[in-house]
Amino acid sequence: MTDGEQRTLWDFMDEPAPNTKIPKKNKIRLSPSALNLFLDCPRCFWLEKNKGIKRPRGIFPSLPSGMDSVIKTYFDTFRVKGDMPPEIKGRVRGELFSDIPILDKWRNWRKSDLCYEDRESNAILVGALDDCLIEDGFYIPLDYKTRGYKLKENPARYYQNQLDCYCLMLEHSGFGTKGLAYLLYYWPEQVEQNGIVRFHVEPIKIETNIESAKKTIKNAAKLLSLTMPKSNPDCEYCNLVTKRKNE
Repeated sequence: MTDGEQRTLWDFMDEPAPNTKIPKKNKIRLSPSALNLFLDCPRCFWLEKNKGIKRPRGIFPSLPSGMDSVIKTYFDTFRVKGDMPPEIKGRVRGELFSDIPILDKWRNWRKSDLCYEDRESNAILVGALDDCLIEDGFYIPLDYKTRGYKLKENPARYYQNQLDCYCLMLEHSGFGTKGLAYLLYYWPEQVEQNGIVRFHVEPIKIETNIESAKKTIKNAAKLLSLTMPKSNPDCEYCNLVTKRKNE
C-alpha cells in the first residue's frame, strides 16, 4: 500500500497498534453518540476519532428523521399556547419549555450553545436536544423515539448515557436539572383511511446521573491519547474484520 492510498477499517483492525495520538493542544470534541460508540467499542471509537475511519453503515432510513421533524412541529403548536399535547398531559412532569428561539438553537448541534467542557482532559461535549420540559425552574430533557413495535425491554440500557449527557450539558450551561429525563416513544398501531397512521405514545422516565457522564468523557478522552485498543470480541464490526482477515 502506497502513502497515497486511503486506508480502510479493514487495514487497521488487526494490525499492530500505531502510536498515533491526538496532540494535547487540540480540543477533543465529543457528542453523546460518540460516547455511546466509546462505551460499545473503544477500538471503533479510537479509529473514528484518531483516524477518521467510521464503522460501515447501510442506507439510513429517512422515516425516523421525518417523524422527528413533524413531532417537533406538533409539540410547538401546543408550546405557543402554553399547553401540553393531550397524549402526554398528566403523564410527564412539568410543562413544555416555552422559549422557541432558544429551543430551536438547542435542536441544532451546529448552533447550540449547550455544552460541557472538561479542561483537565481538554474535551468538550456538544449535542442537540429534541425538546425540554421545565418544572419549578428545573429543566428535564425530552427525547423523541420512533420504533416499529412495542417496547420489550428497559430503554435505559441503550439511552442512559445520552440522557446523562443532556443533563450535564444543561447543568454546565446554567440550566439546573432534576436528575431525570424522558424518552417519548411512538410506535404504529393501525392504519386508517386517507393515509392516517395511528401511533401509540409512551413516555418513559429515566433517572439521570451527570457524574457518570463526566467519568465517561474523561475515560474517552484519555483513550484517544493512547495507542489503538485491541480488537473487541463483543463488537460485531471487529469480529467481521477478523473473520474477513482469516478468509
